Amino acid sequence: MQIYMFTSEASPTLHAFAGDSSGSKLPESHGPWGAAGTLRSDEHPPHRFSRAKIEQAIKIIGFQLWRMKPTIAKPKRKKKAEAA
Repeated sequence: MQIYMFTSEASPTLHAFAGDSSGSKLPESHGPWGAAGTLRSDEHPPHRFSRAKIEQAIKIIGFQLWRMKPTIAKPKRKKKAEAA
């Protein structure tokens, strides 16, 4: 099964896998959706996601959503004042 990947334009940390190139079954409430790539049947999904579970979700509801954790900036350390 070829899997199509999408990113929500409304929420850039929200992503989806779908079974068709148009993402016709993706939830409109999180759209619009932009195409982000494809996975051939011999390719592994990103982030070690289970391909079997993705395919199962696509067969049952037409898509699988996933979210990236937002990047949190590490606080900068204050430099020690040097003695003059």
